Amino acid sequence: MPKKKLSYNEAITEIEEILEQMEGEELDVDELSEKVKRVSELVRYCRNKLKTTEEEVEKVLKEMEE
Repeated sequence: MPKKKLSYNEAITEIEEILEQMEGEELDVDELSEKVKRVSELVRYCRNKLKTTEEEVEKVLKEMEE
């Protein structure tokens, strides 16, 4: 089954959930390593999404000025 495309809000929610688990000390060492890797992936995804969105908005605004 193909993976559903992740939205920015879903990524942020997942990051928040993982951080709550970490703060609540609900993770063992093995899980912690995997969760840190996942958060890293999600942060990278969010940064890229924000950058892409910013570029698209700038492009649209520039086109509106023409």
